[in-house]
Amino acid sequence: METEFIYWRHHTLPGIKVEEICGGDDKPSGVWLEMAYQVYSENGKEAYREIGHFHNGAPFLSGENCRISISHAGRFLVVATLPATPEVDLSEFSERAAMGVDAEASDRAQVLRVRDRFLAEKELEIIPAGDVFMNVLAWTCKEALYKAAFGDGLDMRKEIEIVTLPKIGPAVPVYDKEEFDPIRTGEGVVTVAGNKIKFVLYSYESEGRIVTLAFSPKCAKFG
Repeated sequence: METEFIYWRHHTLPGIKVEEICGGDDKPSGVWLEMAYQVYSENGKEAYREIGHFHNGAPFLSGENCRISISHAGRFLVVATLPATPEVDLSEFSERAAMGVDAEASDRAQVLRVRDRFLAEKELEIIPAGDVFMNVLAWTCKEALYKAAFGDGLDMRKEIEIVTLPKIGPAVPVYDKEEFDPIRTGEGVVTVAGNKIKFVLYSYESEGRIVTLAFSPKCAKFG
């Protein structure tokens, strides 16, 4: 039986637009991803959207000057978007447009086997070795920070640091102030060109995946 794709667009509590695509479970993985991108492209607010990539692999929307970040985990695609920042060269790192997203299945136990490759010693001490959920959360934090910092070549263990893990927020927020209290967010630090840059981490669960946003406190946000 053929299953339909599901497209969902929403604003998260940090003020970052997130678009999710799932469904289509009967499609082979490679075909699924191509079709999911097509669904995304056809659901632009005003017109068809095309995704391109800079020399460093970072994605962008053709003809637009807003930062986007993309992640997919199985039959789940997520695209996060910031407001337009015409004052910023999107092909270069800028705290004004520093944002990354990552998604991973919350029960992906394989992450336990590689945790010592992406977690530093002090991170290994605070994240339980046998806790799949917490290790997947940490993985999404590291990946989101990597993307936010344009991290080509950065060492996950030495140059990307999780200071505090975020608590999982709701996929559909009710916009209660407590849902975005600083207690719920996490903090990360990435060394970019020799400078330590602070990032905010925000995570929620959707369709059995942990979705994490990493963004600079200085980046553009939707109201």
